[in-house]
Amino acid sequence: MEKSPLSRHISVVVLTHNRADELTATLEHLLSLPENPPIFVADNASSDNTVKRIKTLFPTVCVIETGANLGAAGRNVAVECVGTEYVAFCDDDTWWSPGSLERAVQLFDELPNVGVLNARIVVGKDNETDPTCEVMRTSPLGHDGLPGPVLTGFMAGACVFRTVLFRRMGGYEPRLFIGGEEELLALDVLASGNAIVYCDQLTVHHHPSAARDSTLRRRMLARNAAWVAWLCLPWREACRTTLRALACFAAEGHFAADCAGLLRGIAWTWPKRSIMPPNVLDMRICVKAAEHRTRVAQTLHGGDRPTGRVDASI
Repeated sequence: MEKSPLSRHISVVVLTHNRADELTATLEHLLSLPENPPIFVADNASSDNTVKRIKTLFPTVCVIETGANLGAAGRNVAVECVGTEYVAFCDDDTWWSPGSLERAVQLFDELPNVGVLNARIVVGKDNETDPTCEVMRTSPLGHDGLPGPVLTGFMAGACVFRTVLFRRMGGYEPRLFIGGEEELLALDVLASGNAIVYCDQLTVHHHPSAARDSTLRRRMLARNAAWVAWLCLPWREACRTTLRALACFAAEGHFAADCAGLLRGIAWTWPKRSIMPPNVLDMRICVKAAEHRTRVAQTLHGGDRPTGRVDASI
């Protein structure tokens, strides 16, 4: 396939671990994109045949072997190899729709203050919009001439970054591993003066893998939310998220071990603690208030439709 001029501007990084079948399908989609971007697979020490299979089937794909399962931080290793101005991320069960990467490049070129674009996510064969996107679309932070509303977060497997910004922010904190890992990076992006924007003009397809441990993910989400709060949010928020984490650990039946890990992490955060600027905290308060109003309205109308990982998304 002849290289598109866009291949000089945007690359794709795919994170994977022991999902060779899903990754194969994802790469087939990505390699068929008209933008023909360079593709980097960050392999988190898969113990199946992922690396050998991808190198055999897709010789143009650059496989970055991280050497260990680094969780979300595996993306950091791959981004160090990226030579383009922008980098799009997806997971091994998500892929970008044709034309989306071209539009992302156009938007970044037009909007120098935007650091991250979050795509619309469509799920399954029916391409139903993920409920989390409905929440992002109604963000109370407004558009202000942007292609969508401003957010206080993003979804790691459906976003595009300015490469230099991702590197300058340090990427994902390795200690968070997986589960709400976006929140800390998103706060750092906002504190740097860059906007995070939800953009319906970009589309990511998500066919959720069956290889998931929902219980473990809930516990890690709760733990990471507490650690992030201790790192950079006010005391009251840190205490609230810690209590929520403890309640989650108890409900999932892993209280003792998870509590010990949580406390070790809080000790790690202590010397690093630095509160976010007031404008970032105000943005979070505005978003949280809107989320609360939405939940109350859903309860009054008898609705219980899930809204996805809201805290990690807007």
